[in-house]
Order: sequence, then C-alpha cells, then structure tokens
Amino acid sequence: MAAALARAIVLLWLAGVLAGCASRTTVVLLPEAHGRDTAVTVTRGSGSVVLDQPYEAVRESAFGLRQFQSTQQAVQTVFGSALAAEPARAVAFTLYFLEGKDVLTDESRQLVETSLAEIARRPVPDVLVVGHTDLVGTHPFNDALSRQRAELIRNELVRLGVAPENIEVVARGKREPIVPTADGVAEPRNRRVEVIVR
Repeated sequence: MAAALARAIVLLWLAGVLAGCASRTTVVLLPEAHGRDTAVTVTRGSGSVVLDQPYEAVRESAFGLRQFQSTQQAVQTVFGSALAAEPARAVAFTLYFLEGKDVLTDESRQLVETSLAEIARRPVPDVLVVGHTDLVGTHPFNDALSRQRAELIRNELVRLGVAPENIEVVARGKREPIVPTADGVAEPRNRRVEVIVR
C-alpha cells in the first residue's frame, strides 16, 4: 500500500511538472519602431529580470526565471502566427496650417496623399483627426478654428474615398501645444492637425 501511494504521489508530481511545462511563459523584448529604447521587467515570485535590448528573453524554468538571447528568426518560428494576427501599429501624420486660417501649408498638402496611402493599406482603418491651434486668440475662437481644420481634413479624406464612419474628429483648440509658448505667441508648429491611422 505504501508503495502504491508513493507511486501515486510521484505520478501526481510528474503530472504537475508536465502541466507546468506546458504553461511556462516566455517573454521576448521586440525592437521598437524607429529604434527607440525600451525595456520591460519580468517578475515571477521573488525573482525579477530586466530585458532592455532587442530580442533579450526570459523563460520560466523549474529553478526560476532563465534569461537568454533570442533572435528574429527564433521569434518568427515560435510566435510568427501570433505576430501575423497583430494589428498594424498606429501611424501619425502632422499637417500644418497658415496662421489664423484653415488653409494647409504647401508642404502639408502633399502629406494628405501620404496619409491616404496608409489608410488604404489597412483592411478596416480607424482614423482619428485632431485639430490644434497656436496660443493666439481666445479659447472659443481657437476651439472653432481647430474644429474647422480637423473637419477640412476629414472632408478631404472622405472626398478621396475614406468611409466617413471610419473617421473621428476631435478639436483641442490651444490646449495641447506641441511647442510650449506664452499665451498670445504665434508658433507655426502648434497650428496643426494630427491624422492618426490605426
């Protein structure tokens, strides 16, 4: 009886180990867009590992966390189907306007076509158009102007074939300057519409 009980405990222990192996976690730090630095800390129980280089990885083992260096090819082999199902990353375009008007600068007119090409690459695009102004004028004036600018871009995208239901328009007025200035300062980089394509 004692031998049978010991065998049952060993079998339960083996089943637990096998189940644990099947559910062990692997974390791989993928490179960020445009080479930006990034890091992640993986903690399990009392152990913790910081991954701060592309393709650094950590895997659970029976003895705790085990750090190792993965490769792009290994990630593709193991996680390729999951990565293929991942939605495309958001892309942002910034269009600039003439002071106090809803008229695009010459350089920004060309970016409308570029943003349209990005929208067309996505099967179900989600487009956010955010209007901004510089800090010249009152809040009501700038709220209306930023809305006009955003609506201008929305209407142009619709005219070029983007479904209206895929576009959301938001107006921020002078509340979120990209270049901080004193109130009343005319800063060209703040007079913008951001087109965020997801």
